[in-house]
Amino acid sequence: MDQSEQVRLLLVDDEAALREPLADYLARQGFVVRQAASAAEARSAIRDETPHLVLLDIMMPGEDGLSLCRHLAESAGIPTILLTARSESTDRIVGLEIGADDYVTKPFEPRELVARIRSVLRRAAKGGPAPSEDEVLVFDGWRLDPLKRRLTDPEGAVVAISSAEFRLLMAFAEHPRQVLDRDRLLDMVQGREAHLFDRAVDNQISRLRRKIEVDSRNPVLIQTVWGGGYMLAADVRREPAGTG
Repeated sequence: MDQSEQVRLLLVDDEAALREPLADYLARQGFVVRQAASAAEARSAIRDETPHLVLLDIMMPGEDGLSLCRHLAESAGIPTILLTARSESTDRIVGLEIGADDYVTKPFEPRELVARIRSVLRRAAKGGPAPSEDEVLVFDGWRLDPLKRRLTDPEGAVVAISSAEFRLLMAFAEHPRQVLDRDRLLDMVQGREAHLFDRAVDNQISRLRRKIEVDSRNPVLIQTVWGGGYMLAADVRREPAGTG
C-alpha cells in the first residue's frame, strides 16, 4: 500500500446503532470507511472496491461473519478483524483458524480497535514482497508469489490459501531449514494477541500441510522439530515472477 494512500476499511455489522457511530469515529481517525449491514452487502462493496481491511461482526442474519471471513481469507486475501460478542476462547480460536487476522470482543474501546487495525496492517505489509523486483519463492516445485499472494503447486495449479496461511508460508520460505518455534511463528502470523492460544499455530500448520503435503499425516516439507517448533525442510530459491 502506498504510504500516501488512505486506508480503506469495510465495516460489516447488522446493528446500525453500533456500526454508524463506529464508522464516524474511524473516519475521524483518518480512515475511509464504507459500511455494510450484511454479508451480501459486504460482497457487493468488495466487488466495487477492494478494502485494505475488513471489520466483520460474527453474528449476523443470513450468512454469518465466519462464513464471510473464510471466503475473504481464501479467495481475496483481505486482512480481517472479527468483532464478536462471544467471549469463549474456542470461538475466538475458530475465527483465527479460518483466516481472521485478529478479533475484538464487544464491547470494546474504539482506541483499542484503531491500534489493532494498525497492527494488522503493519503485519500485512511485512508479509509483502521484497522492494527490489517481482520475484517468486520456489521450493520443491511449489511457487509462492509474494506480490500476488498466490501459491502454485508443481503442476501449475493455483492453491487457495488464507492470508494467515500465506504469512505462515512466507515465514518458512524466508527462513528455510531453520527451526521456528511457536512464539516466533505466532508473532509473525497473528501478532502477540494470539500467544494466549499456542494451539492456534499448530492448527494453521495442519491446514497448510493438507494443502502442500502429499500425505499430511507424514509431512515431508513442513517438519515438526520436537521440543523446538517447525521447519521448512527444503531449499528455497528466488526467480523472476514471469518464469516457470
